[in-house]
Formats: sequence, structure tokens, C-alpha cells
Amino acid sequence: MATSDEFNPAHTSEHIERLKENMNHVEQLSKRLIEVMAQKKAHNAALDGPNQDLYARAATAYWAEAVQNPARLLEQQIEFWGKSVVNFAEAQQAFSQDSGEQAEGKPSDRRFANPMWQSNPYFNFIKQQYQTNADAIRQSVAEITDLEGKDKQRLSYFADQIVEMMAPTNFLATNPDALEKAVETEGQSLVDGLENLVADLEANNGELVVRLADESAFELGRNIATSEGEVVFRNRMMELIQYSPSTETVFDTPIVLFPPWINKFYILDLKAQNSLIKWVVDQGHTLFVVSWINPDESYADVGLEDYIQDGYLTAFEEVKQICNVKSVNAVGYCIAGTTLGLTLSLMKQRGDKSVKSATFFTALTDFGEQGEFTPFLQNDFIDGIEEEVTQVGMLRSYITARTFSFLRSNDLVYAPAIRSYMMGQTPPAFDLLYWNGDGANLPARMAIQYLRGLCQRNEFAGDGFDLMGHKLRLSEVDVPLMAITCETDHIARWKDCYHGVQQMGSRSKSFIVSESGHIAGIVNPPSKKKYGHYSNADLTQDANDWFEGAQFHAGSWWPRWQTWLKTRSGKQVAARQPGDSTHPPLSPAPGTYVKLAARR
Repeated sequence: MATSDEFNPAHTSEHIERLKENMNHVEQLSKRLIEVMAQKKAHNAALDGPNQDLYARAATAYWAEAVQNPARLLEQQIEFWGKSVVNFAEAQQAFSQDSGEQAEGKPSDRRFANPMWQSNPYFNFIKQQYQTNADAIRQSVAEITDLEGKDKQRLSYFADQIVEMMAPTNFLATNPDALEKAVETEGQSLVDGLENLVADLEANNGELVVRLADESAFELGRNIATSEGEVVFRNRMMELIQYSPSTETVFDTPIVLFPPWINKFYILDLKAQNSLIKWVVDQGHTLFVVSWINPDESYADVGLEDYIQDGYLTAFEEVKQICNVKSVNAVGYCIAGTTLGLTLSLMKQRGDKSVKSATFFTALTDFGEQGEFTPFLQNDFIDGIEEEVTQVGMLRSYITARTFSFLRSNDLVYAPAIRSYMMGQTPPAFDLLYWNGDGANLPARMAIQYLRGLCQRNEFAGDGFDLMGHKLRLSEVDVPLMAITCETDHIARWKDCYHGVQQMGSRSKSFIVSESGHIAGIVNPPSKKKYGHYSNADLTQDANDWFEGAQFHAGSWWPRWQTWLKTRSGKQVAARQPGDSTHPPLSPAPGTYVKLAARR
């Protein structure tokens, strides 16, 4: 017999009204969605996937395998059919028994953490069949033998992308978390999710770039990038920030740090607890950090020569004037480390001894091995980028960000999209993810120089990279150096960095492998006592042998770097306040260039 609550007219009316409100909201959001998609700025279609020739070659190779070894193809198909039938039979049995329990299947990843993937026959069958399909696709790709190495690597990568994209968690009807949330909130979670989707599209002129962090939670200079300092020089390429001292005396030789211009410099100054910038200042160094311009289409003709001349060389000269010194210690992070290597080769040829030592953070200088970027560094993609930047004048930040994100698509694309668009959740207030979404554009000329001359043709480590009337060579980097790399870095793999350092001409080289990845391995303060590092003075060995013979040290590499650096930093002098009579402070740190949003 029904209870009175089930037939309560007021209760029913309340639900209907809420449903009507949600439906009206959906109609309004749909109109906004149509409007923003109508204004979408297109990009070159070649950037959305590999040339169809890759799939044609894969199909030809697969067909050749089938003709030459039909028994193996039948064996694969029978195995796939058998697993599918077993999945269906187990689901049927579970439905008929209605036990609410399922036998343990394959180990689940985080996507299948909801108990319903195991206890509900419907969801369990979907999960098992998805995993069976994924295994079949990956096995088929792995067993193709008539494809060259790079084509095989690319096919494997893009097959994996299809597998990840088709995961049942990416679709509302087969995502129990999203369905439960929708029922629990009477559809409000879906309305909120659609609001998030439309807002993201509107913020990016119709391009779908999933927000990873709550942007309203951070303000540069207020609760992020708060180390005290002043912009003491500015030109069209950079702002030069001098940080305020925190010690009464400082080392005579200042440090000039060049961050990558693919991202913003404040990854090194997220908050006081993990700020490398603050830590370096606290060790008694005069620290200058370059903050690069976020270029627009007017920078189309800016190349690596402009970054070197108006960035590196200019910064060195201005810092020498401000501090009244003859030389500096230089640091380059990622692509800025690559370019620091180019700059040092140029300075060697010119007889310029302004750099006393160089430190490289996760910097590739030998691109003979392209690692996980191999799928994107072939001619079909680079041709598409070249056409795109020629037309637009720059490589827009979302294209670069999308490429990096799809190297870790589950963590950086699908999981955030599910939380935001299906679950209706506000992105977290996470400073690292905020920085990750605060990208920068790349000038057209510079992007092509980098992709063609360095990445594809590996000229710096080869016959020489033609720039500024010189042929720059890796072997001409001969100042004392330390290279910091990261064990699980998928952007600049430590072994590839090691090969580059081996070819440098320096008599004094130190090489460190930090635990963790491209960011966490560098932003690793001693106070956290989290990631350790490896060192080995013998750089004549193969990378594997070097690592096998390396000594492990608990804790951050920062103190080891400081010990190395202070022997190259001169005597103690009175602490220097930012600027001088010819370099008056122009604006407080973090400056103005870092606040320029990327043009879409």
C-alpha cells in the first residue's frame, strides 16, 4: 500500500517546478551554445589527427599479415569472440540470479572505482566488454610487423587515443557516477555541467579547452607569484625582474633565470612553501628572472634570434650593469635551457665570457630521440602547424596545451571533463592546475625554427644550427654546468637530456636525476622531504650504466645545487636592492607581461 508521501500533491508539484526550471535553463544554455559555436575560429584540420596515409599503411600492413598468416588472424578473432561471449554469458547469469554480486574481473583503474562497475550486471558487462575491445585493438597493433618504427609508434599512440576516448566513463548513459549524481540532484548536476561546458567554450571562442582549475581563486601577486621584487628592465620580448634580498649580504655573482616561454615563469613561485625563487633568494643570491611577453600575431616574424638577442644577451648586459659585475650564473628551464645552449655556443664564437656557469632544468639539446612526441613531430603534423602559423601569425596556446594534455589524456582531458560537464562540479582551486591552464602563444617563425631545425633535423647536436650568422654547435657549450633532469619526465626524458650533456664541451659537468616528473621533480623544496635524486660523476658511461652506478640521495636536489653554485658565485657583498639609478623600478613583481592572457 502506498504511503501518503508518495501521493503528496505539494511534493509532486515541487519536483515538477524544479524540473521546469532546469529545462528552461537548459534551453537558455542551448542558445548560448549555438551562438558560441557559430563564432568558433577554425584551425588547420591537419592538427586534429595524423595524415590518412598512416591508417592506409596500417591497413595494408594488417591485410598483408592476414594473407601471409591467416591462421593467426583467425586465432585473434576467435579469442575475441570467445571473451565477448563469456562476458555476455556472465552478465546473463548475473541478471537471472539478481545477486548483486559479480566475480572479480580484471584489475580496475581509477575510472572504474564506483562499486556499481562490479556489482551491477549492466555496468559490469560494459566494463568487461570495453576492456576486451581495448585489449583486442592494442594486440592487433602490436602484432603488425610490416610497419617502420615511427609509423608503428604513431599507430600505437593514436589507437590508444581511440581506446581512451571510447571508455564508457566518457558517456552519460554508461557512467554510474554521473547518473547517480543526476538522480540525486534532480538533474541540477547536468544543468551545472552544461553551464560549465558553455562557459569554457565562450572563454575560448568555441574551442573546447577544459578548465582544470577555478580561475577565480587566484590572482597573480596576491595569492600566487608573491615573492617581492621589481621589474627593472623591459623591452618588446621580456620583463626583467630583480627579487628583493632577504639576507644582509649576498654572493657577488648574480643569477639570471630563463623560464620557458611556452608557459609562465611563476611555476617557480606558486607559493612561499614551494617557491624556488624565494628559496634561491633566501640562500643569499641576487636573483633575476625573465618574464617573457605573451606574443600575438604582430610577433609573427620573431624568431629564436630575437629571443637570444633581446632576451638572453640583453638580460646578461643589463644584469651586469645593475650589479656592476663582469659575469653571471645562468639558468634555463626546458625550451629556455635549449636556447641557453644555443646562446652559449654563440657567445663562445664571439669570445663573450659573460656566463660563469650554466644550469639546465629538464633541457633537451639532442633531439635524436623524440620520445612520446614522436607522433606529433612528423611531417604531416608539422606541415599543418606551418600552414596554421603562416595564416594566423602564431601558434595559439590551446593547440600546444592540447598536445601536451593528450600525452596524459585520462588525467588532463577526460577526467576533468567528466567532473565538470557530467558531474557539474566546479574545478578545484589548485595553483599548479591554474598555472597549467595559463598558457602562452608562440611566434610563427620561432615555432617553425624550433620544430624543423631542432626537433626534426636535430641540427644543434648535428652539423650545426644556422642562426645570427653563425653555425651553432652543442660541442661549443664549454662553461661549467649542472643539468637537472627528472626520472619520469615524459616531455624531456632524462636519458635524452643525458645524451645532450655528454656532447657538451665543458670540462666540468654535473648531472642529476630527480625523482618524479617535469614539474614536480624541479619544484621539489627541501622542506617537503618528498622526492630524492641520483648523482654520478662519471658521464662517460651509457645512460643505463650511469643510472645503475648512481648514488641515491634522499630529499631535494636544491641543497646539492646550492653547494655547487656557491663555489661559482664569488665573495659576499652588501645585499642589493632592485634596480639602480639607470634602472628604476617599473612595476612590482610579478610584472605586467605575465598577466597578458593568450590570444585565441
